[in-house]
Amino acid sequence: MTRATSSLTLTASLRPAALDGRRGIVRLHPEVLAALGLSAGAPVLLTGRRASAGLALPAEPDASRALLYADDLTLGNLGVRDGAEVTVAPAPVTAARTVQVAGPAQTVALLSPEMLRLALLGKVVTAGDNVSLLPQDVAPAAGGRTARQWVAAGAVTPPVEATKRSLSNSLGMGWVSLLLTVTDTGSTGPGVVTMDTVVRWQDGPATRSSATPAPTHQSTVDSAATVDQEPVEVADLAGLRPQAQELTELLDLGFHHGEILAKLGTTASLGVLVTGQAGSGKSTLVRAVADEVAATVVTVWAPEVAALANDPAAARLADAVVRARDAAPAVLLVSDVDALAPREAPGPLGTVFRRTVRAALDAGVAVVCTTSRPEDVDPQLRGPELLGHEIAVPLPDAPERRELLAVLTREVKLAEDVRLDDVVARTPGFVAADLLALVREAGVRAAVRHRNAEATAAGRTDTESPAEPAIAAADFDAALEVVRPTAMTESTVDVSGVTLDDVGDMTEVKQTLTEAVLWPLTYPDTFDRLGIDPPRGVLLYGPPGCGKTFLVRAIAGQGKANVLSVKGAELLSKWVGDSERAVRELFRRARDASPSLVFLDEIDALAPVRGQATDGGTTDRVVASLLTELDGVESLRNVVIVGATNRPDLVDPALLRPGRLERLVYVPPPDTEARAAILASAARKVPLAPDVDLPSLAADLDGFSSADCAALVREAALAAMRESLTATEVTAANVAAARDRVRPSLDPDQVSWLATYAKTHNAG
Repeated sequence: MTRATSSLTLTASLRPAALDGRRGIVRLHPEVLAALGLSAGAPVLLTGRRASAGLALPAEPDASRALLYADDLTLGNLGVRDGAEVTVAPAPVTAARTVQVAGPAQTVALLSPEMLRLALLGKVVTAGDNVSLLPQDVAPAAGGRTARQWVAAGAVTPPVEATKRSLSNSLGMGWVSLLLTVTDTGSTGPGVVTMDTVVRWQDGPATRSSATPAPTHQSTVDSAATVDQEPVEVADLAGLRPQAQELTELLDLGFHHGEILAKLGTTASLGVLVTGQAGSGKSTLVRAVADEVAATVVTVWAPEVAALANDPAAARLADAVVRARDAAPAVLLVSDVDALAPREAPGPLGTVFRRTVRAALDAGVAVVCTTSRPEDVDPQLRGPELLGHEIAVPLPDAPERRELLAVLTREVKLAEDVRLDDVVARTPGFVAADLLALVREAGVRAAVRHRNAEATAAGRTDTESPAEPAIAAADFDAALEVVRPTAMTESTVDVSGVTLDDVGDMTEVKQTLTEAVLWPLTYPDTFDRLGIDPPRGVLLYGPPGCGKTFLVRAIAGQGKANVLSVKGAELLSKWVGDSERAVRELFRRARDASPSLVFLDEIDALAPVRGQATDGGTTDRVVASLLTELDGVESLRNVVIVGATNRPDLVDPALLRPGRLERLVYVPPPDTEARAAILASAARKVPLAPDVDLPSLAADLDGFSSADCAALVREAALAAMRESLTATEVTAANVAAARDRVRPSLDPDQVSWLATYAKTHNAG
């Protein structure tokens, strides 16, 4: 196999490498690559029932020479199954000039064409192929160019982790399984996606090739996109008016009143870092303020520039500065700056970017950078000579969400049953982009419903024409099932529809939590008026399964607060400094999302008694970080901490003093009356037969926890299903059968010890 051949017929084998899956990569035996005259990363033309293409990499030396190793996506594009024959040939692939992609309407709305191009960068695509958004890091070779020439042409992939983070912020965790369809590549054969490829959504927006001259007649000059965003007025920036005023004053002074500064013998620093959660409106804020002060905006998307080789990236940055200087007064807007100037290993491009910022500021251009991860930005960039000002964009509270929804639905036809206040109450943690996605999704649901109604009416002659389409409350309900707040992606507490009314009994516990958690979040002004600081935190402790987590869900649902939940062990890392940084990041997000509730489940694993660990001091440093955050220099106004554990004796005592987790709340196992209330609550939606006596059942459940009681109701319903899948009610016989299956889980010794601990510590 030393002489190159034009093609080979191999047998397809569904066995991709872990890092190859759905990334357009196939693997061949090294001798097969040599026989085809291919090098690693070379584009190959694949022919099964239909033609497709991919990048070929060598398989293991012990792999079969007769097999083509591919993933399910590649085999699907070829129209074949595992074991079918596939013809492999070198592909004369060139850089694609245009690529058109089709996808779900919600994805098109949420994912910019620039982000889509980054996800496809370096992949070989053919019209009709399905492609995933999973980025790959193989630079194509051959096809008339070497790997180095492809890199120079911009066919390199972006920083994989940064791209994944951006995709997750835009689409949620579902992006990893999302498939799109390539509808056109601008040619009859396959092409490689490069940074010069114009990637467009079918019937939607597109990127602009870097070779296309930049427009000079518009107030917004975008270095990446051809579709200009309609300016938003400052008056429509719900929740951002203080930030808009601060930025307006700075830019107006620097652009239009330099003579005043000159008389004072000083100058204005026009470097600004705007921080806030993804989708919170940072770029919109900058554009609205720039329009207010009559300045041009030149945009640079940092992940796109970071995906280029050093020389093309430096040229792109220098070109942006020149265009901003020529369009003065101008604002150079750099979005997601952490991709260009990362804190960890900034590299030569970070140095070039700092020099670019300095050159722009010296030329009188305002440089505004945005990021959703300020802790990941190079500290040198945040110095007083570069980005000397920082503006934080908070998450909108309920009144601000109400105002945002009013703006977003200004041109939308709403049905009479829609109450925006009800939507607001169900959207804690939603940022502007989430609310926009919610309105769009509700609109799609309404359109589908109206289309089906029209189709039904068209087939009948005795019905009236359907009413004019409008978004109904049911459409918002359906949209809320799929649209989740991006800022709260790390929250694991489901608060939908759960309030304190759903908690059976526990009157004293609920009253204590109302005072210690709900009042600080709901009535902060009252505490200020009385001249006292609200309680900072609460520790819930009690036997497993007695409702500690459910209480937190109920409190969060009652107060409609933003919830950040983390299990204790999730913050611990074997790398020095990572655990402390995770704690700082958690509390920074809590401050940005205020009013918020931070739920630390299994807190005994996160903050054990110091001096007893054998992990090299990691947990001791985490405890120190927690103590610093709880009563440190930065205020935790409108932030309440709730910890939960069944081993309060293992929690460091310093964490339980006043000013920290000062209220210890014992969640006891339910007594007979409480068990009856829990059974009634769990069976609220279960059709019980008249012979089911819940109070009598509760008296017979000594040793059952709250979770055991709920499990008993669920098992009784399953017993009814075992008797008949058409059962319409749960009988006493079903309950008796469930009683034989479900056993109490409470440990009497543990319950006794916790009760003694509660008496000793005067717990509420």
